[in-house]
Amino acid sequence: MIVYHRIGIVGLGYVGVTLAAALADKGYRVHGVDAQPRVRQALRAGRPHLYEPGVEEVFARHVGRTLLVDEHLPAEVDAVVLCVSTPVDEDTHEPRLENLAEAAAYVARTCRPGTLVVVRSTVPVGTTRRVVLPVLTEAWGADVRLVMAPERTIQGQALRELVELPQVVGGLDDASAEAGQAFLGGLVRQLVPVSSLEAAELVKLANNCHTDLIYSFGNELALIAGRHGLDPLEVIAAANADYPRPDLARPGYVGGGCLSKDPYLMIASAQAEPPFLVGPARRLNEHLPAHVAGEVVELVRQAHGSTRDVKLAVLGWAYKGWPPTDDMRGAPVVAMLGTFRAAGMTVLGHDPMVAAEVIRDLGAEPISLDKAFADADAVLVLTDHPDYRALPVGSLLAGTPVRLVFDSWRILDEAAVRTAGVRYAGIGYRAPDSPARLEREVSA
Repeated sequence: MIVYHRIGIVGLGYVGVTLAAALADKGYRVHGVDAQPRVRQALRAGRPHLYEPGVEEVFARHVGRTLLVDEHLPAEVDAVVLCVSTPVDEDTHEPRLENLAEAAAYVARTCRPGTLVVVRSTVPVGTTRRVVLPVLTEAWGADVRLVMAPERTIQGQALRELVELPQVVGGLDDASAEAGQAFLGGLVRQLVPVSSLEAAELVKLANNCHTDLIYSFGNELALIAGRHGLDPLEVIAAANADYPRPDLARPGYVGGGCLSKDPYLMIASAQAEPPFLVGPARRLNEHLPAHVAGEVVELVRQAHGSTRDVKLAVLGWAYKGWPPTDDMRGAPVVAMLGTFRAAGMTVLGHDPMVAAEVIRDLGAEPISLDKAFADADAVLVLTDHPDYRALPVGSLLAGTPVRLVFDSWRILDEAAVRTAGVRYAGIGYRAPDSPARLEREVSA
């Protein structure tokens, strides 16, 4: 039986970095490679180029000793894990698999025949067999051990979930499946063997597309409730109360590197007959940021008489606030900025995790949280980061020019906002005018 001790990882993005950290902390000798020099340089210095709780501490303990980052893999690794990105084309949404093909070719050239190859990247069904296997077979003949073991963690909890979540393992053949289970069994608590590479590929797509579908229904319901002047949170809470069927999700933005991409990989997997649900659900979730941007512009116009030169403070630039992340992939703000610029607004930006230069590069002015309220005419909260949940919004609004607070996740104290005479709204929700707001408008 092969003991898997020396592990290569190709691709050191979110998936590769967290896996490298988890393996190193379990006592493996990890060799990580990435095509980007800046990524290698940061990791060698023990400064991960991305935020994930616990990763920096693991690198501080192991980098340069049992966690090695370089441009090339050594030939003698026992297993190599492909963690490269598999994006979709921005215009056509067709899967782009060239990174995976290049990684497979690199491993075939570099590593010894019989090295266990694990595909961890999310791919359309059939990709591991169609793209990775032929390259390995051409170089190694019949001595191929190939496994699909998809990454399933959530950002912000990756190191814990890498160990605690069941790990799905599908092999090319029995020998591959056994090898994959022997390797991954040293890291995770529970293995879920499946019958093939394709089954494992579809498991990952099923998880993420189901999540996208669930969230899309909450968004659909919110939009319908808003057309009738109803509070979607009231409707959802009443529908869920002690009811034995699956809970309805609250409305909210659906982004990130996985949920904004994987539905298109599922659509590609369906081949000639597109799925009935996955595509429309994704389109609805992609429509929501544009819908909210339009709502904000309309509400600002109502509150100020014009949108020209209005200062809009946008709180929350990463794609989500909890668990916290600095990941901008699929962030709703990116789809909104064009609408705000077209309306003549000046956008101020704050995020506890996103660097000021990222906000500045997107054309906004970075600002502190207290000044976001003091200097703005309107406030748009896009994420449910804990810092925003704890805001003393009543005192922050006192004496400010703010006339609108759009609270996407409904985490602020609505009563305090309205008592300050400020218009309060959320996704599918506009609070009734309060006497304090009407009095403020008359005095203005």
